[in-house]
Amino acid sequence: MSFFKSPSFKYLKNLLIGVGASVVMIGALGKLNSTSWGGWMITAGLCVEAFLFAMLGILGPEKDYYWEKLYPGLDQYGSQIAPLTAGGTSSAAPKALNAEVVEGKLGGMLNELQSMSKSLGSLKALQEVDFSQTGDQLKAMNNFYTKMNEAMATLNNSVEDTKQYQAQMSSLSKNLTSLNAVYGNILSAYNVKG
Repeated sequence: MSFFKSPSFKYLKNLLIGVGASVVMIGALGKLNSTSWGGWMITAGLCVEAFLFAMLGILGPEKDYYWEKLYPGLDQYGSQIAPLTAGGTSSAAPKALNAEVVEGKLGGMLNELQSMSKSLGSLKALQEVDFSQTGDQLKAMNNFYTKMNEAMATLNNSVEDTKQYQAQMSSLSKNLTSLNAVYGNILSAYNVKG
């Protein structure tokens, strides 16, 4: 019976279950696609799975938890059960191991409690903050943003006016250049006649 509890048997059992399931799936795929090998493959896979399920039913389930390590004699009917952490056992090594585990867990719990204490201190400080002037401050900030938006709109309009002014000055400059050319021609014609 010890072979059935060995790691090699557990590995072999898991391997057979996985291979059987994959053969069933491939056989089902072949059957769905109407291939010639689909029928015998699904039959072989289902036979392997039936054998494995029968074996699992005969062997029974494995223990998930090993409470008998903490409570010696738990798996024996009528035994006096006392946890290793309660003392009274003859072995010193398990006590030391459990003491280290318990000490490690208590250290972790202490760190968590210190972290919670800091968080609660921060919450208490937040509770003591006076929020009575917050509404006035929010109104002042809203007023500031409104004035800022108005100033930006005015500045934007000023930029547009400046662009129009520059366009008009450019047009005026071109007109003056043309007028100077005409005036220069008139002077040249007047000097030639006179």
